Formats: sequence, C-alpha cells, structure tokens
Amino acid sequence: MLLLLSIESYIGVLCFLQRGASSSKFLNYFAKQIVPVFDKIPEEKKLDLLKTVAASSPYAVAQDSRQLLPSVVQLLKKYMPGKKVDDINHNYVECLLYTFHHLAHKTPNTTNSLCGYKIVTGQPSDRLGEDFSEHYKDFIERLTGTEDTVRAASKRLTQGMADFNKAISSAKTEEEKTKIKADQQKSTMTMRSYNNILAMSQPLHGKSPLFIGDKKITLSWMEQPKKPAASTAGGKRTQPASNGNAPLNKKGRGDGGMHNQLVNRAFEGLPRGGGRGSGRGRGRGGRGRGWGYR
Repeated sequence: MLLLLSIESYIGVLCFLQRGASSSKFLNYFAKQIVPVFDKIPEEKKLDLLKTVAASSPYAVAQDSRQLLPSVVQLLKKYMPGKKVDDINHNYVECLLYTFHHLAHKTPNTTNSLCGYKIVTGQPSDRLGEDFSEHYKDFIERLTGTEDTVRAASKRLTQGMADFNKAISSAKTEEEKTKIKADQQKSTMTMRSYNNILAMSQPLHGKSPLFIGDKKITLSWMEQPKKPAASTAGGKRTQPASNGNAPLNKKGRGDGGMHNQLVNRAFEGLPRGGGRGSGRGRGRGGRGRGWGYR
C-alpha cells in the first residue's frame, strides 16, 4: 500500500482543523487516493478513517465538498443495502451519512447527478435537463432498505438491553459485572448509531431533501451533549447545554480531543514514508512541501 506511506504526514494538519486550518488536502487525498483502494485497507483502519472524514466534513469548503461527494456516495451505495438484510455495518453507514449531509449542505446541486435530486440553484451544474431518475430510485431504495434493517436490529437490541440490569444484579464476581457493563455500554453506543442513521436517512427521501448542516446530530462515538439542568428554586436561569457537541475550548474533550485521537488511531502502525516529507506537517513547518501529499 505505497500510497499510504506518507498519509501520517496529515496528522499535524488535521489537529488544527477546529482552529480554522483547511481540511482540503486531507479530503482530496482521501477522495483520490484512499477511496479507490478502500477494500484493501486493513479493517481496523477503515472505521478510524471514516470517523476522521466525518469529523472533518463540517469544516470542508464548497469546492472540496463538490469533489468528495461522489466518493462518499460511492461508499454509501456499497454499505447501504437495496433491501432489508439481517444487519449492516452501522458504524460505516453512520459516518458516511453524516459526511454526506455536511458536504451536500455546502453544495446541494451536486447531488442532482449523484442521487437524482431536483435542487435548483440557477447554476449550469444543476443539470436539471438531464434524466437521473434511475439514480434517485436506486438511492431511495437503499435508504429504505437501510431503514428497515436498522429498525429490525434496533428492536432486537432493545429487547436484549432490558436484561442487562438483571444480569448485573445476579453476577457473582466483579469480573462478571465488568464484562456485562462493557457489553451494556457497547449496546448503548450501537443504539445511538441506529438512531442517528434513522434521523439522517429520513430527510433524504424527498426530491428536494433536507441536508443537515448544523450540529443537531451528535455522532454516537462522540461525547453526548448534557441535558439542561432543572431550574433552581430561586428562578435563576441555567446555562444552556452544548447544541450537539462538547465545548471546543476544553482541550481533550468534545470534537477536538476525540478528533485528534481518531487521527492518531487511524494512522497508527502505518509505515513511515521516506524522504523529507515524512516527519513534517506540524507547526509552521507543516505548510507547503512538508505535508507529503504528493
């Protein structure tokens, strides 16, 4: 996998996305170099890469969104079944739908030729005179198949989660309790993923869909927003909770800390690229020739 030799050079760049740095080079690299060989990437790296792309998508500019959307739709069609199945890779689908929404929000008319939508912006790129009805039919069938699969899996998971507290109470050792609690936490994360998939797929059924471009959706693997505290007896108003993600100014928490961890995990263990570019990419030296994206 020679094309991945210098990918770790992006780590220093991605760490600064939340501070206003551009994600263009990473997203372009992902679209042009990684997506074509996605099947060849080790399984343990795929999810971390998709999580990193999802976390980067809110900060993509329109031009980058336009270039990356075809690759995202390509992967969505790969992992969204056209009919109800036993289960899907819900983590992949959640990341890809989240990325799709944020990119499409920046350049909605790009989805006309990709998904058969009818979004009018007045630009030649609308391509409204062309027939993409087959793309629309295929995309909606995949959305419907995914929703049916997720609803059935969610129902089974809900039935199983009801037994966790009983199992913890009857556990005889701390080791057994720890294992049951770990399984319970995993099931809770899976349920969040299922709920997110349904929340993001439903607005996409119309000919002119609604693309979620804000922080109403909190990815299942990110820190969940806290519920507003009850009003005090004295009538003082409580501070509102974060609207979808933890505050960005708390180092190591919310999107920022999790984002950096994901990048490190995604590229951990990949061979280092030779030459001058492999050790660059941080600080002022990260600009220009040091990012290793050639």
